[in-house]
Amino acid sequence: MKTGKEGRVAVLYPGDRAVREQATPDNNRLAAVFHALAAVNLHAEPAVYHDDFCGTVRRQLLKVDAVLVWHNPIQEGRDRTILDPMLRNVADAGIFVSAHPDVILKMGTKAVLYETRMMAWGSDTHLYPSMAAMQRALPERLMQGDARVLKQYRGNGGDGVWKVALVDRSARPRPASRIRVRHAKKGSVEEEISLEAFYRRCEPYFAGEGRIVDQAYQQRLIDGMVRCYLVQDKVVGFGHQAVNALFPAAPGAAPTEAPQPGPRHYHPPSLPAFQRLKERVETDYVPEMQRRLAIPTEHLPILWDCDFLLGPKNAAGDDSYVLCEINASSVAPFPDSAPPFIAKATLAHIHARRQNR
Repeated sequence: MKTGKEGRVAVLYPGDRAVREQATPDNNRLAAVFHALAAVNLHAEPAVYHDDFCGTVRRQLLKVDAVLVWHNPIQEGRDRTILDPMLRNVADAGIFVSAHPDVILKMGTKAVLYETRMMAWGSDTHLYPSMAAMQRALPERLMQGDARVLKQYRGNGGDGVWKVALVDRSARPRPASRIRVRHAKKGSVEEEISLEAFYRRCEPYFAGEGRIVDQAYQQRLIDGMVRCYLVQDKVVGFGHQAVNALFPAAPGAAPTEAPQPGPRHYHPPSLPAFQRLKERVETDYVPEMQRRLAIPTEHLPILWDCDFLLGPKNAAGDDSYVLCEINASSVAPFPDSAPPFIAKATLAHIHARRQNR
């Protein structure tokens, strides 16, 4: 490890007191990030976080130059209602925090699908701010076409993401109408329940600031999902998953025989197969998203990703891409190509802040 003369960085990730007491740069899933930070002469230290010792972590963060955060929106039954105000307080003290909670709210929740629905990566997407709004609009949308995919405002790991379709579209749905639903959490299978029962399942998603985004199901989901990893506005790697959440069963097979998500394979940003997508992300998608959401480049997260499904081919036979979600709270695992970019961007932020003081 180098001496860290260029500055101090805290790498925040969740854990209990025992994990915090035993934490080193090498005994966690972010070891490659610690090593990359050391390679650019930054001192990197673990900042294991739990709500029970939030004050202790805050005092630690106030002594560093930058904080890199890996913490899911929902972690072991807890949300970020205590963590986020603390991170805002640390940022207000002049310390670089990424991803900043306010930036996550702009681009790292499912609402981004609605806010950017008119972009080239957009699709038929609606926002339900309340249960009453969903009950008014969802039945008609289920009658108009194929399945819908409903997503809770903040979540991870497929939690609160549902594929929903009517069993019978010949009559307007009523609360007792039967629907087929499948949760995107790993291990879930398709069920047939009443529309009313589904509404009850969704009630917790509207608590507090909660809402639901309704997106058209993408028929080319069976062609796989591509994840673009970015450090601020540059693609630094890809992940490709052939079988992903909500993958349907083979024709003629029972719904319960739908395959479970398979492994994601990681690639560097130079992978030839995804160069067209890389160009679109860097020169088209991200700049337009920044304009629509009012996010300057220097505020983009140090590490984030976009998940894309394949949309309809254009007249030239080229694929289009449909945004499935953006992850900005806790992006891991990631390609081996990413950590050096993370370290260089962090160092650049520390230098810029010192120059502006």
